[in-house]
Order: sequence, then structure tokens, then C-alpha cells
Amino acid sequence: MKIGVPKEIKNNESRVGMTPAGVFELTKNDHTVYVQSTAGEGSGFFDSDYKKAGAIILNTIGQVYAMSEMIVKVKEPIEEEYELIQKDQVVFTYFHFASSEPLTRAMIKSKSVCIAYETVEDEDGTLPLLTPMSEVAGRMAIQQGAKYLEKPVKGRGVLLGGVPGVQPGKVLVLGAGVVGIQAAKMAAGLGAHVTIMDINMNRLRYVNDVLPPHVVTEFSNEFNIRKHIKTHDLIIGGVLLKGAKAPNLITKDMLKEMRPGTVIVDVAVDQGGCVETTRPTTHENPVYIIDDVVHYSVANMPGAVPYTSTMALTNVTLPYVLKLAHMGWEEACATDAALNKGLNITAGKVMYKEIVEAFGWEAAMA
Repeated sequence: MKIGVPKEIKNNESRVGMTPAGVFELTKNDHTVYVQSTAGEGSGFFDSDYKKAGAIILNTIGQVYAMSEMIVKVKEPIEEEYELIQKDQVVFTYFHFASSEPLTRAMIKSKSVCIAYETVEDEDGTLPLLTPMSEVAGRMAIQQGAKYLEKPVKGRGVLLGGVPGVQPGKVLVLGAGVVGIQAAKMAAGLGAHVTIMDINMNRLRYVNDVLPPHVVTEFSNEFNIRKHIKTHDLIIGGVLLKGAKAPNLITKDMLKEMRPGTVIVDVAVDQGGCVETTRPTTHENPVYIIDDVVHYSVANMPGAVPYTSTMALTNVTLPYVLKLAHMGWEEACATDAALNKGLNITAGKVMYKEIVEAFGWEAAMA
């Protein structure tokens, strides 16, 4: 199969869809890999590295799309890429369709085969291709939150770990999934007091078992959320509904109950955000303030640590890329139930019901 790895063109996105090691595995199995020139430089991988791995370097993104049967990338295509995508071309990437109707309609129009990393799902309900980026984002959420709590950037002026004689900062984590647990680990490691909330008691029991005593669990409901937002310095939104839009657990009116300088890091921004006032930001302009509450909602947080993120992503995507390349998408999806759940759009039809529900479309298929 002919596989293309284009350069990411989303704002400040330095990750790349495949490492040279991944390219080597594909080329040694007689697949052709086209890599756009300088695609890997932001992650520390150079054209010479890809050439040694057997890739063919192409100068433009248009050439990569035109010559490839399957595109392997990191982030969803943006508007200038829509016209480059061909009928029946497999696009394997993070799509997060439920948060963007224009993207969904563009992919329907393209009649391409859209397989979304974030909805590939194992039998036990885990999301193997979303997990590593959720781990990165959860840990980064605390780093960024700690930074924006500083007074020069309009935060409360709180040091999360405190110092002897001064109480530590308080972190509220909404969601005890991968993002939430990683965030809680990082915050706890800094010495902060952490409250983590979820509606799944099994997840809360797990947190209670594996995290230190200064991480406390509480069942998530509006009453309890309203209680805690008044006293916590940093709030992490880590709620995920597979393939669907995130619920608004914090509404605009709740901001007035928070202390000035409270920081919200909404990791769920890719799925629309779990805070009503969330809107996607970039690494270039990561924050905005509403009602004296600092909002950090960068839609590609792991892009700030591209070397770590690209390595972690290729570790989990490569087996699926190899399967798609060996078998073709139809046989691969037919024989692999996890990969089949990643099939979001094909032949101009939406195959994932949560996307249809997110936009209120009546038909089972678009």
C-alpha cells in the first residue's frame, strides 16, 4: 500500500503521524511511504532519518495526498486540506467529529474512509489510541494550570504544593478516566490537595486504592461541583464520552461562584469541552478570561511536547497501520472489532451514531 505522512499544519502542531522507526516497519514489509519534507522536524526527526528508514520524501502536502492510498496523521484535517482528500482514500487520524459539523460535512462530501483514533475501542472499553495522548494531556494540564495560577498571568497567585506553614493549593479534577487520573497523579506529586469526581463508582474505588491519601474522591453531581468550585484553585476538565460531545458540567453562571484567578484547564475541548464557556485556543494564545476566571483550552495540548507525544502515538497506532496496509481497510475492519469501531465515515455516510446525535441529525446515517 502507498501510505502518506503529511506535515501537520494546525497552529503550533509539531507532532507527526509516524516516527522513522514506524516508517521502517512499513517499508520492510514492502509498503511505500511518502513523507512530506520537514514533516518530522518539530518532533526531532529529520528528512535524512526518514530516508534511512526507506521513505520517499515529497516536497508538498498536495503531492503526499495525491500519491497515497492511506494518510496517517495526528490532527483532523483543516479547511485547506479538505480538497486534497480523495474518494476512497483512507484517512487515519484523530477526528473528534462531534465537535465540528463543518469537518464532518467535508469528510462526508469527500467520500473518503475516515478512521478515527479516538473511537478505536478494545473489548474492555478502553481506547488504545486515545490513551497515550490522554496521558500526556492529563499530566500537562497540571503543568499549565500551575503556571497560569501565577499572578502575572492573572491567576490567584497560589503555589500548588504550598510551603511549610502555608496550605497547598487545591485541585478539582472532573472525570476519573485516563486524563483525570494522570492529572491527579501530577497534582498529588506536587503536594496539592486533590479532589477527583466521577459518576462511575468503580473508577472512584480504583482511584481510592492507587492514589495517595491527599487525593480524595467524591461522586459527581451538580450540587457537589457547585460546592467545590468555590474553594478550589485549579479545575481540570477530563470528561470523555466516546465519540460524542462532552457534557457541560460547569455552566457560565457557575463562574461567578469561583474566586477571581481560579484557573480552568478543559482537556475535553477536543470534544466540545465540559465547561460551557470553553472555546478552543492555541499554544500561541492559550488563555482567555471570563468573569475573572482564567480558561486554558488548547485543542492540541500534547503538541507542545511533540517528541514524547509522537513516540507515544506511533507505539500504539503502528500495529493498526500495518494491519490496514496489509489487508486493506475493509478486511482489516471486518476482522478487527476494535478497529471497526474507529470507522466513523465511509462512502459519504456516517457510521458512528454519536456523531449523528451530536448534530441532531435525524437519519441513522448522514
